[in-house]
Amino acid sequence: MDSYFGGTPPLSKAIGYLVVVGFGALFSVFTTAVVYMDKIFSGNATVTSEHFNTAGRMVKTGLTASVIVSQWTWAATLLQSSNVAWNYGVSGPFWYASGATIQVLLFGVLAISLKDIAPSAHTMCEIVRARWGKSAHITFLIFAFLANIIVTSMLLLGGAATVEALTGVNYELASFLIPWGVILYTSAGGLKATFMASYLHTMIIFAVLITMITIVYIQVYSSDQIYDFLNQTVSYSSEECQVLFSTDGTVESSFYYDDNNKKQYACGAVPNNNSGSYLTMLSADGLMFGIINIVGNFGTVFVDQSYWQSAIAARPESAAKGYLLGGICWFAIPFSLATSLGLASTALMLPISSSEAGNGLVPPAVADHLLGEAGSALILIMLFMAIVSTGSAESIAVSSLVAYDIYREYINPEATGAKILWVSRVVIVLFGIFMGLFSIALNAMGLNLGWVYLFMGVVIGSAVIPLWNMMTWSKASGTGAVIAAWSGLVLALIGWLVGAKIQGESVTVATLGTNEVMLSGNLIAIFSSGIIHYIYSKFIDPQDYDFSTLNENIHLVEQDLSGLGEQQQDRKVLRHAKRWIARRGYLLTFVKIIVWPILSIPAGVFTKPYFAFWVLVSIAWGFGAAITISILPLFESQDEIGKVCSGMLNYILRKKVEETYAEEEPAAPAKTLEEEEPVPQAAKALEEDEHTLVSQAV
Repeated sequence: MDSYFGGTPPLSKAIGYLVVVGFGALFSVFTTAVVYMDKIFSGNATVTSEHFNTAGRMVKTGLTASVIVSQWTWAATLLQSSNVAWNYGVSGPFWYASGATIQVLLFGVLAISLKDIAPSAHTMCEIVRARWGKSAHITFLIFAFLANIIVTSMLLLGGAATVEALTGVNYELASFLIPWGVILYTSAGGLKATFMASYLHTMIIFAVLITMITIVYIQVYSSDQIYDFLNQTVSYSSEECQVLFSTDGTVESSFYYDDNNKKQYACGAVPNNNSGSYLTMLSADGLMFGIINIVGNFGTVFVDQSYWQSAIAARPESAAKGYLLGGICWFAIPFSLATSLGLASTALMLPISSSEAGNGLVPPAVADHLLGEAGSALILIMLFMAIVSTGSAESIAVSSLVAYDIYREYINPEATGAKILWVSRVVIVLFGIFMGLFSIALNAMGLNLGWVYLFMGVVIGSAVIPLWNMMTWSKASGTGAVIAAWSGLVLALIGWLVGAKIQGESVTVATLGTNEVMLSGNLIAIFSSGIIHYIYSKFIDPQDYDFSTLNENIHLVEQDLSGLGEQQQDRKVLRHAKRWIARRGYLLTFVKIIVWPILSIPAGVFTKPYFAFWVLVSIAWGFGAAITISILPLFESQDEIGKVCSGMLNYILRKKVEETYAEEEPAAPAKTLEEEEPVPQAAKALEEDEHTLVSQAV
């Protein structure tokens, strides 16, 4: 068998359609019903365009953190993290998790800055327009759309490939059907529906995560057994690996190497790792991936409207804490999942080919091996939750950009709230259809999840530092920002193409996708734009911007002032929150990418006790994050939940009382208005008793 799945899916097509179509419909109905009940029984009956796109700007810490975890859990988080564990060993999950956590931690600084200087904003591009004008607005609008398209492409590339491998559902059909699970409830309920659904998605993702790490390290194997298996995997020579991966047990019939003489399976020593071991943080390729991951993910957080939108929706005091807590909890998903499933794939030497690993099929292969069809189904459900949660956030982000930054700004400046709402909903539908078709095109070009993941920083990395400067540096020049963003992109593309030509002697999809070439493009993008913007703003066009005037240039469509009252705009509280998140964000960033790796260097190749402690940390972090992210939103929202439950109970009891009274009283002839009599005293007393019972129950 030259690949694990070998073209034969472990699940039936019926299960594939049930998950993709059935779960999508189920969540659409459920989420829409929850939003409807909140509107009816909590007194939030009117949905304005402001509320549709900002969720009332009053989301609390727990739900903000849950939404951040949900938005940041892409298909790549679940699939690519295990791929790098398959490639580099223990360093892969760590660099994936830490390299993509620090952006969320640091974005908390921008989140609280937004609450301070631009509380009325709907999109990041509105802030660009208010401070830097039209040219900068168009420039960063383009980069924002690129970020949304790249993120959604990765969702569908990984999702459709996994659905096809596990169920046999046609890739093109899966790419087209998956977005509809997002379109329905997002277009119906807006950002608040997205937040509610994201909480449910996050709970399901963590439930599957806990199941998998329990199966690997507690129920079926132990850390000591996985340790021994990993050492056994790297002990094989090249000839022994060729014999193991052959059709008849001979080197001549081996399929261990591909046509380019690169090994296709996890067997033998790991190139560029200390002692060729999977059990070490001293991995040159792992470190290189970590740098690419850090640089690329700055773009997909700072340039992605969905993260700005979550900051806009959060309460001021919740914005900073929500991003910090969300980043800490999210770390567990790639770290714990890949430390279990990713390392198990190499320890057990499953015949997963490099092509399958690149397409994100390591987790489903291990889950299928350990649990059979149940394992495959769990990974499929987990993946679908990640796709629809992030997909809904991307959809509402794109709809906001189109509605406020294109339609309202350039097409219909006098647009009413109803018009904005209509445009938002139409764009959600059109974007979902477009992305389904676009992912099919990317697949036809031979691009997979891993390739696009490494490439994203090359395209959008040059917009990161100018956006940071916009929110934090009064001297930042708008003209300099435009020049820096476009120059950084051009220089990155040139460096990327030249690197591929030098290293591979020809420019192909394969040579463009190597770690070294991608690293050069990513670094050039972010650092060249930062240097250009600094020099232009410092020496050529220095500004002295008064941030207190920024919010005056941002206008609400409707006078929906929820979340914009005096209490929410207390400058003393906001400045305290900014200091709070800055200190903790910078400290945790330093710990995750500097202190932790340095402390692991003396260990060299992990000993058995050291690896057991490493696994214990991943398990504890996974359980702790799951408990926190599941309970805190419910605890904080107990008053709102109580209102809805009370309203439903009140409605049911009132209806029963009315039905009982109607049955007991004989029908009376219709009376004129003058003949109308007061309500009978018995009915009044019954109604009072009903209210007393409801109050006691609540």
